Order: sequence, then structure tokens, then C-alpha cells
Amino acid sequence: MSQARHHWPMRLTSNRAGRPRAAAHRRAAGQLAAGLPVLPVLIVTVIVLVDLTGGAGMICLPLLVAAPALAATTNGPRGVLCVGLLAAVLGALLGTRGGVPDRELAAVLSALLAVTAASALASALRGRRERVLAAVRTVAEAAQHALLQPVPETVGPFQVAVRYSAAAAEARIGGDLYALVSTPHGVRLIVGDVRGKGLPAVSTAALVLGVFREAAYDEPDLLAVVDRIERSLARNLGPDDFVTAVVAGYPGTGEQLEVVNCGHAPPLLISASGGAVAVEPTHSAPPLGLRALSGQAPHLQLLPFADGDQLLLYTDGVTEARDHAREFYPLAEGVARHACDEPARTLTALHDELLAHVGGRLHDDAALLLLRKRTMAEPVPAQSRSEAGSEVGEVGAEVGLQTATRSAHRVTPPEWTRMP
Repeated sequence: MSQARHHWPMRLTSNRAGRPRAAAHRRAAGQLAAGLPVLPVLIVTVIVLVDLTGGAGMICLPLLVAAPALAATTNGPRGVLCVGLLAAVLGALLGTRGGVPDRELAAVLSALLAVTAASALASALRGRRERVLAAVRTVAEAAQHALLQPVPETVGPFQVAVRYSAAAAEARIGGDLYALVSTPHGVRLIVGDVRGKGLPAVSTAALVLGVFREAAYDEPDLLAVVDRIERSLARNLGPDDFVTAVVAGYPGTGEQLEVVNCGHAPPLLISASGGAVAVEPTHSAPPLGLRALSGQAPHLQLLPFADGDQLLLYTDGVTEARDHAREFYPLAEGVARHACDEPARTLTALHDELLAHVGGRLHDDAALLLLRKRTMAEPVPAQSRSEAGSEVGEVGAEVGLQTATRSAHRVTPPEWTRMP
């Protein structure tokens, strides 16, 4: 029987037209503010006024060196030189007016010019480092977009939202991974956590996601997708490396999700009536990459998933986040407080609460992916209707037949589980 060539319609989140323009205005304003040495000039003005009103003479002149030194922290070499030149001219006028001896005035002005030159050099070096850092961040962002591709906000009957935070904020990428793809076999997704951090973890995450995206299209059975990832990791990982992951799929019909948990934190099932329940695996399975050592194979769970239900997948960077009192973040309680019919709003509230819990900065990578099944009464986005209308009739029967055929060959014991 030929396989159905049907892809659930996706709609990616797009920025509003006004956002780029507003961002450009903010950047221009920030660059203008950074280019004007306001505070150094203000310091020079205060010193001049104090000298003029109090006749301090030689006492205030050495303080002028603070202006170019401060300008070096926020301005470029040209701004530093302008501030230093302004301070030197005003210092010479004040010294002459106050009757400062020529030798002492020359010493002060020489010190001022030396500090200005050193500050200009420091400013040039700082600017160079900032440009290098900006280039590195640009590369990191490009790598992140290539590795963690944008997730559609709607796919098939689902609403989807994702929040990701890397522990290394400057790198903007870490060892946590997620992906959601629409395939001829239904919607499939993965959320995982690579052992370790840094570039080796990023490399492993890229390997897992690449194999998953390829196998999700090729393999009709979800366990076969997991087997492909396992074989690839067995060939490429070291003996102590592994990846915990949850792989889930929606075949296209019915009210069940297929879930395979490979040593990962259990997802939270949020029912439409309220309340969050952890979906514990009925049979323990090792993380990906360790099957050869344990001899255990993963099992497929069939999870009831009705209209309005939601499934939250996450990494241990969320549940192991601690506050100042060393208390873990209570994810289930947070979900109960913030769950609503808009996954993006739910995850935004959870993410903000998580950052507040840890004091503003996470010490481990954290990923959240929330999947919600729309109810029949909810309108389907216009783009999804136009794309799906011509295909749903002929594809629905074939996908249903494939699902029924696969189900006929399953021995499904209670508690949503079957043996591989």
C-alpha cells in the first residue's frame, strides 16, 4: 500500500512589520547616545564651574584626567581625543587665569595628554573586542537557527510554543534540543538533553536532530525513528556520552499520542478540565546511546490526548533550577497557575517565573515545548484551511487505513504500552 504524501500545514510565527523599524530606531538612538561623551563633558563642566566660582586653582586641575578615562569606557577613540583636547584647553585657561606656575601647569597638562592617549588606545582595543564578540554572536545565532529551527505556531490540529534558554547567555546555544516536523506519518517531535555542555554537547545535539528529522520522514513506526537515532549515536559517541530524550508522534487520526521516553524527565499532561499529571514511562528505558550497555529497549506508550489537552515537554534545566534557598522550581505548580488555551502565553508566564525563581540567570540549559490540541469549536487559521482543504479528503482515508493496519499488528496491554 502506498504511503500518504500528506504534510500537516504549518504556519510560522512572523514578526510584525513595525518591529524591524522600531528596532532600527532603538539601535540608532543607542548608537547616538554611545557616540556622545555626555558624562565626561559634564565632569569637565563641573570642574570648570567649581574652579571659576571657588578659585580652586591647582587643586581642581588634576581632576580633569577623569574625563578622558571615563570616555574610554563608552566612546570611541575620536570621542576620547575630543574630550581630552577640551579638558586640556580649559585646563590651560584655568591655570593661566589662576596664576598656576608654568612648570606645574605643564606637568598637569602633560599628564592629561598622556591619560588621553592611553584612554584612546584602550577605547580602540575595546571597540575591536566588541566587534569580534559581535561577529561571534552572529555566528552563534546562525548556528542556533540552523540547529534549532523555528517551530511552527500551528501544525495540523495542534498549537505549539517553545521557550529555550542557554546557560551560556553569550553563546545563545547549548546542549538541549528540540524539533517538530510534519511528515507523511503525522506530526512528530523530540525534546532532549545531551550530557555535558559546550561545543561537544552542541555537536551531539546537531547529530541527534539531523538523524531525527531524516528518520521522522522515512520511518512509519516511531520506534524505528528512535532506533535510527540510537544506532547513529552508538557509532559516534564515546562510552560515557548519552542523550536523554522524549520522542512523540501523532499518526493523524484518533485521540492518542505515541510517546517514547528514553531516560528523560516525564512530560506533563495537562487535561482540558485542568490539572497536570506526569506521564511516567511504564517500562524504564536507557538514554539514547546506552542501549548496548543496558540491553533494554524503549517501549511505545499510547497516550490518550483529547481535544483541549496539552502536553508539556521540558529538560532538567527547568526542574533542577534552584533559588537562593536551594529549592527546586515547582514546575507542576507553575503549570497549574499559568495554563491557558494559548501555549505561547503559558510558556511566557512559566519562563518569566522560572527566571524570577533563579534570580534572573539560569545555570543550565532549559527548554520548554508545549503542544495543545485544538477543540472542534475553535477556528482553524485561514492559511491552514486553504492549504489543507484540497488534501484532507483523499489523505484522511489513507492515513486512517495505515493507522488501523499498524494498530491491528499491535498487542496493546493496559496503561498505554506495547512491547517492541
